[in-house]
Amino acid sequence: MATKVFVDGSEGTTGLRIFERFSGRDDIEIMRIDSELRKDPEERRKMINASDITFLCLPDAAAREAVSLIAPDNDHVVIIDTSTAHRTEEGWAYGFPELSEKHLENVKNGRRIAVPGCYASGFISLVYPLITGGILPKDYPVSSFALSGYSGAGKKTIAVYESEDRPTELASGREYALAQQHKHLKEMKAVTGLTRTPLFSPIIDDYYSGMVVSVPLYADMLNSHNTVQEILSFYREYYKDQKFICVAADDDETAASGFLAGNGLSGWDGLKIYVTGNDERIVVSSQFDNLGKGASGAAIQCMNIKLGCDAAKGLNL
Repeated sequence: MATKVFVDGSEGTTGLRIFERFSGRDDIEIMRIDSELRKDPEERRKMINASDITFLCLPDAAAREAVSLIAPDNDHVVIIDTSTAHRTEEGWAYGFPELSEKHLENVKNGRRIAVPGCYASGFISLVYPLITGGILPKDYPVSSFALSGYSGAGKKTIAVYESEDRPTELASGREYALAQQHKHLKEMKAVTGLTRTPLFSPIIDDYYSGMVVSVPLYADMLNSHNTVQEILSFYREYYKDQKFICVAADDDETAASGFLAGNGLSGWDGLKIYVTGNDERIVVSSQFDNLGKGASGAAIQCMNIKLGCDAAKGLNL
């Protein structure tokens, strides 16, 4: 029997990409809501409670409202939320199964799953293992800079970037979240276990999709003064046998070129880790698609794990 799936917020970028990834799947029955009723609470209530899995591709307030629409006696519907609303909430599985066996089991067994934010995915993929492995002190003053395509900012921003009469400044990269209040900071700190909130400087640039998140580290401030090669080897061991995460080879052509392009993995649903620098100053970086492992791809991965099928089904690896 096909799994009944409802996408609440199907008109947004993430919702549309989720629909695209269902193409050709005969194990999914998509429940479609009348476009005129897509914001009607009662119609949404019916769809959510009749589904086996509901994806929430909504602003935070609407995502919380959607969860409140679940009937008290409904013990079967699985919610996969792509918003920021529930990522650090108790009782919600954090949808990054590669981080640990516990994260994987929580996704397998949970009925409430919060998909990580795009920047947070890149940051946490780098920092969580280093803290877990005893390399990075929890009180390290972590900073991070990141580059992203404009698709992660939503339909309105996409329309502005792609309009013929757009402002000239959109032709260059633009740093934002200057007040250090980016919405992903909460999960970046909470999931990794850092005791200090990271300094985070994201940049949105004039290309559609793909991102790079980097974390610079002073080797002498690490617990064991590790080298570039040692950290590379550590990541390879930590993420061995993972389909969705790969670590650059010693002779990786991209790392050797001295350039790491934000759109280098656009269209791919995995994430790649690089370690560059020297014996004094090391930079760990993650490169991925903000619409892939950073959003809809991660949501589909979580659904596949819940269904017990190949985690990469319907995805591009």
